[in-house]
Amino acid sequence: MAGSRAERIDEPLRRVARICAAMLFMVLAHVTVVQAFGSRELNADHRNVRPLIARFDHPRGDILTYEGTPIAVSRPTGGGPYLYRRVYQDGELYAAVTGHMSLFRSTGIEQARDEVLSGEDPKVKVRSLVREGAVEGADVRLTISEGVQRAAYQELKRMGLPGAVVAINPATGAILALATYPTYDPNILTTFDAGRLLETSRLLRQDPSRPLLNRALNRLYPPGSTFKLVTAAAALASGEYTPTALVNAPVRLRLPGTPTILQNAGGGGCGKQRPTLTDAFHVSCNTAFAGIGLQLGQDLLRDQAEAFGFNAPNLAIPLVATASRYPLSMDRAQTALSAIGHHDSRVTPLMVAMLSAAVANNGTLMRPYLVEEVRLADGSVIDRAGPSVYRKAVSPALARSLAAMMTTAPRTGKSAAASRKGAEAVLSEIIPGTDDHALVTAFAPADAPEVAVGVVLERPGARADAVTSIARTVIAAALQ
Repeated sequence: MAGSRAERIDEPLRRVARICAAMLFMVLAHVTVVQAFGSRELNADHRNVRPLIARFDHPRGDILTYEGTPIAVSRPTGGGPYLYRRVYQDGELYAAVTGHMSLFRSTGIEQARDEVLSGEDPKVKVRSLVREGAVEGADVRLTISEGVQRAAYQELKRMGLPGAVVAINPATGAILALATYPTYDPNILTTFDAGRLLETSRLLRQDPSRPLLNRALNRLYPPGSTFKLVTAAAALASGEYTPTALVNAPVRLRLPGTPTILQNAGGGGCGKQRPTLTDAFHVSCNTAFAGIGLQLGQDLLRDQAEAFGFNAPNLAIPLVATASRYPLSMDRAQTALSAIGHHDSRVTPLMVAMLSAAVANNGTLMRPYLVEEVRLADGSVIDRAGPSVYRKAVSPALARSLAAMMTTAPRTGKSAAASRKGAEAVLSEIIPGTDDHALVTAFAPADAPEVAVGVVLERPGARADAVTSIARTVIAAALQ
């Protein structure tokens, strides 16, 4: 009797124990699931401030110009939950490169090299100096040259028109300047007042001038006559043309299968309608290059465009650049238009600079890059960029022919290419593209190129020739 009574008393306890064990198992299982699969969502939840506090509890590495001047640094806040705040020197000047780091997001180099700047990169964690238990971020030294960047940005600002400038060292691919206008001051986005930050971000996003847009890397433009460099390369590569070969250049050219009549700038002819290829290039002859496009066909033009980097996805410098594009399928009329940079071809200002960079470097296009090196607070370098080949655009012999065609261009005429020999400048086509954008691609010096430049101005109207002066100013700064 006593045993059965004890069993009756223990039974509820066993049930309670089983229930508690089951509940404990469920709690442990839930915690395990949350930590294994839900931690990323919880950390990203805007109501969770712990990751934000941790993000600003130690100094990030500096972002430096090529000369070593800090242009993005961390400064103590002097109190509050956030211990360090990001500060940008000459914020508008370098915004297209540095981007910004705010409470809720980061852009530019701040985003692309976040792991090394924050100290989370394994190489930084292992080799960085540890102070008071916190790992300091590593410094990122850019390829950006202060003088070239300032010249590029100030020229765009002086014009007051939307546009972009990119300058590249053709021998290495190092980007010397990357400027866009209009832009913004990253310092206005580093406040820890969430309400103020959201309002400022909203105003920037809704600004019709689109100051947050990196036009140099992520805005696509009709290439206009800068694409004639690609068409000339395809013509020479085909073996059917030489720089001195005569080409047909009628005053009017009817596009196949359409009633559309193509004319040259001003409605006149080119070289008595039978110029050499070089002369047709100099005067940017639409009918001549449209005819060349028709003879070559879309496949040869596309192959040459892709050799320069068109249709290539995922170009990261390390900022991701939008792919310049050449249509995959066209009729003959569209092929003729694409040969003169019209129809659906599109380029970024980066690609505009890359066209000249390839020609200037004997036909080899080096991979563009923005980060020169990563180094710790003690000055030791843990990562250094090295030049690498991106594309074999044309053969060395063909590149020399193209360079000669660009260099010997006449200096007069709005639609002519312009050149200044020696150590000053070599400029190629300066023609408003469709939608009245003005573009120029250039390199200098002629005999030993040190810089290639791409300039784009949006709808400059009567000031289209300003792309020439901007390019010359940037080239002069690069050659000093």
